[in-house]
Amino acid sequence: MPQRNILNNHTTGPGFLLGFSDPPGMQGVCFTILLLIYASVIIGNSLIVLVTVLDLSLHSPMYFFLRNLSFLEICYTSATLPKMLVCFLTGDVWISFLGCAAQLYFLFFLGSTECLLLAAMAYDRYVAICDPLRYSLVMNGWFCVRLVVGSWMVVIPMQVGQTYQVFTLPFCASHRLHHFFCDVPPLLELACADTFWSRVTLNTIILLFAIFPFFMIVVSYVRIIGTVLKMHSAPGRHKAFSTCSSHLIVLTLFYGSAMVVYCKHHSIDSADTDKYLALFYTILTPMFNPVIYGMRNRELRIALRKLLWRKPQPALPH
Repeated sequence: MPQRNILNNHTTGPGFLLGFSDPPGMQGVCFTILLLIYASVIIGNSLIVLVTVLDLSLHSPMYFFLRNLSFLEICYTSATLPKMLVCFLTGDVWISFLGCAAQLYFLFFLGSTECLLLAAMAYDRYVAICDPLRYSLVMNGWFCVRLVVGSWMVVIPMQVGQTYQVFTLPFCASHRLHHFFCDVPPLLELACADTFWSRVTLNTIILLFAIFPFFMIVVSYVRIIGTVLKMHSAPGRHKAFSTCSSHLIVLTLFYGSAMVVYCKHHSIDSADTDKYLALFYTILTPMFNPVIYGMRNRELRIALRKLLWRKPQPALPH
């Protein structure tokens, strides 16, 4: 059957059955928990965006990257959580083919962009600590904008190609995904055709937009640690490490769970483990980010207090 006909048949079919198998009576509890998580993601990351825009003392490259990361986390969580909330609320666990394709595209597009943004943040810390005299020259506003725009734009062609490649495959009759949302590995498990080139594309995307940025992050932090250890001032070392600690914690949470899911052999036996690990980097990490940065960044804490507890100014007399 031609691929065009396959795609046309898919768009009119029922879609996929998502892998929700909670005990009876737990749907309400799961819905409430996920709703609270989603609300905390939206509120926490929106506060980071707002405070880094309004407070002039936070108009620096580090907070510019953090603002973009927080905005991305809102979008990233919104690619999966609203549909999960609907599933728990209504019991309808079906997702259409077009809905699944859109979810897959945005999930990988935003996830790849996050990897590149985290690498840009690591480079910013590298320049600030290892080459402080040239920091303002290197990390100028135009260069920072190009890094962020490049992180958002460079992944689009690959993700469009991968989404089209996956959804032109013929899928088996059950259409039951062993996952909470549409992801490439569980979709390829359902394919009734050779998935070699789809897996090649997936591995290429992981190499370019996850492993390569991670390698650059590791190189940056090796040099940062080497520079910090050579500092003679203990307060200087403490300040340098404190500016990097939040970023390192976020990196560990995001990359740790994502690499376990994507860099190992997939099987039906490991499907349950994979889908719960996927919740960690798609939902819990975006929830923890504002807490991590808010608790460990003194300038951000001060700016948040000024924003939240700002006293109204008295009206001027006429």
